[in-house]
Amino acid sequence: MGGSQRVLHTLAQGFAERGHRVELIGIRPSPEPHAYAAAPAYRHLTLYRTPAPPPWRAVSFAERLSPARLRSARAERQERERARQRLARRFGAVRDGMVVIGSPWAAAWLEPVEWSHLRGIGQYHESFHQARTSENLQLILRHYPALDKALFLSEPDAAEFRRRRLPNAGVLPNPLPFAPAGRAAALDTRRVGAVGRLEAVKRLDRLLDAFAAAVARRPGWELHLFGDGPLEPELRARAERLGIAARVRFRGSVRDMAAAYAELSVLALTSEREGRPMALAEASAAGVPCVSFDLSGGVRELVRHGRTGTLVPSGEVEAFAAALGELMEDGALRERYGRAAREHVAPLRLPAVLDQWEALFEEIDR
Repeated sequence: MGGSQRVLHTLAQGFAERGHRVELIGIRPSPEPHAYAAAPAYRHLTLYRTPAPPPWRAVSFAERLSPARLRSARAERQERERARQRLARRFGAVRDGMVVIGSPWAAAWLEPVEWSHLRGIGQYHESFHQARTSENLQLILRHYPALDKALFLSEPDAAEFRRRRLPNAGVLPNPLPFAPAGRAAALDTRRVGAVGRLEAVKRLDRLLDAFAAAVARRPGWELHLFGDGPLEPELRARAERLGIAARVRFRGSVRDMAAAYAELSVLALTSEREGRPMALAEASAAGVPCVSFDLSGGVRELVRHGRTGTLVPSGEVEAFAAALGELMEDGALRERYGRAAREHVAPLRLPAVLDQWEALFEEIDR
């Protein structure tokens, strides 16, 4: 249940509360359902009735042609066709409106569906670099040129897509999922935080190494990891080997992230790649300074180096440890960065972002 899902539910609720009729269509239900809105004002349809099955690969030619496997493959094709028919019926029942396509893979799902009576806006929630290293680039270049608008999260990313002859590339940031309330974080808890699934792309092994180096001469500091994922046992073992297990807290999935950010003194991001990570925006909204690897134009837009936080060359763990150590040592610097960070992301509050969306709708309607 990553950041892009949360963004789509946040936008759906925001549009609905402004009087738009909204339906959020997903392809498969999650094996771990999560309620993003306490009282959803929008409809929510999932095309498949069950979560995705685990990946299957035949170990032999005979296994691939076994009667059981052939029956299973036939059932899968039938289920996929039923899902496409459900999608076609929903689009056929709508007279006019906007289709916001949340990912390039969703655009591929729309290929056999008749929806020429609607206007289309495509989104991409990651960076150009991520698109280029996956199938997403070709999906975007195939499906998005025919849409009314293709939206990216930062101007550098949009510029890269324009260079690939995508004529309708524009920029619209993701909104904060919560409004910063009351006072900013106190920044005196001596807690470094990281937010995201415990999976390989987040490179939390680097964060453990950097934290171990930074905390060696700084008693009382802890590292709090918010999120679940398959790498938790491996990360626990690494913390043990580094001698910091007593200082690392695995917090799991947390419902009230606004309260979680308020606990922190510093937010750290050591991912392999990111587009415009919501964790940086959300921490900044809570007044928490960030230390991040310099991964994309979106990261640079959220963290102004030397003003709202610190950017470190990607992959340089020693430099990251030094940047963490500087903020651990200097409470006044944390407070200065935190105040500036909160002001910097104020334009990302939901009402301001919804205003931009509605201006886009009016532009397309003209």
